[in-house]
Amino acid sequence: MKAGIMESLKGWKKTAWSRWRQSAVILMYHRVAATNGDPQLLCVSPENFQEHLEIIAAKYHRCDLEQLAGSLEHNRLPARGVVVTFDDGYADNLENAKPLLKTYDVPATVFVTSGLVGQDKEFWWDHLERLLLLPGDLPETFEININGENWKWELHPAERLTDEGYRRYLNWHVLAKDDPTPRHSLYRKLHELLRPLPEEPRRSLLNQFLQYSSLGAQARLSHRILTAAELRELAQGPLVRIGAHTVTHPLLAKLSLEEQRAEIRQSKARLEEITGYPVTTFSYPYGSAGDYAPETVAEISAAGFSCACANFAGRITRSSSRWELPRFLVRNWPGEVFERFLEGCFHG
Repeated sequence: MKAGIMESLKGWKKTAWSRWRQSAVILMYHRVAATNGDPQLLCVSPENFQEHLEIIAAKYHRCDLEQLAGSLEHNRLPARGVVVTFDDGYADNLENAKPLLKTYDVPATVFVTSGLVGQDKEFWWDHLERLLLLPGDLPETFEININGENWKWELHPAERLTDEGYRRYLNWHVLAKDDPTPRHSLYRKLHELLRPLPEEPRRSLLNQFLQYSSLGAQARLSHRILTAAELRELAQGPLVRIGAHTVTHPLLAKLSLEEQRAEIRQSKARLEEITGYPVTTFSYPYGSAGDYAPETVAEISAAGFSCACANFAGRITRSSSRWELPRFLVRNWPGEVFERFLEGCFHG
């Protein structure tokens, strides 16, 4: 009797171990760059990214996202697979990330916001940082109107930000508990207010903000978005695939079904037109719960994508949905921290 129980336990442990082994993790990056200031914590330095890739190449099964989606569809997964993805479409994905990906032979998918390709603009969150957190002068009173509601902030004594003050707060980010100046409080509040807006009213407000600042509208070289030529170069070769990330990076759940359909399908069509390659994967902008809706998921499937990535943490198992694949957000960690983090992703 006892022997039978022991054999059953051994069998259960073997099955559990096999299921744990047959799982994958999708990593979410945004940028590979060393910048002065990173309030949204989007950047991983080239040095740290190189260490990340070295660890992935040495200890895990390197996976392509499309291959992972195919394996999931057929109810099989690689052992300890790791997929690398990037969101948004920054130029440093080509300049800094792709050479390192080639060095370590790690495939990646870059989800690109198609409507901003080749535009001399920054993403709206970068534009907001440039206005409020870079040295320069602002009025004592900052006023805007959003959807008929008036907002007003008093910036004194932070209406002038000197180079010294800028350096003092260079390491501030949105996960910090405190806001050291009224500028930082305003940045945090405006980010909250602009995030759910459609592109046209949001861009109109950003242009309005320029009247408060001595800064021009031209994008910083350090925050450039891919040009069409760069996107084609990024897509060349078998290592990097391009995925869709909508046209304007909206909060899809706030749009009508028709607007969502246009954002999804036009993004796919435009990226295919630029690169000459099929675009079969998608990433929801922002991607957390509430940022997209059940009808969004249905539209992704109907548009001909093979899978879609979200922005909530979780391991890929056989029960995972191809249309809401979880991802782990990667920060600017040195190799030893990243290695512990990645191992924890598989055990969590």
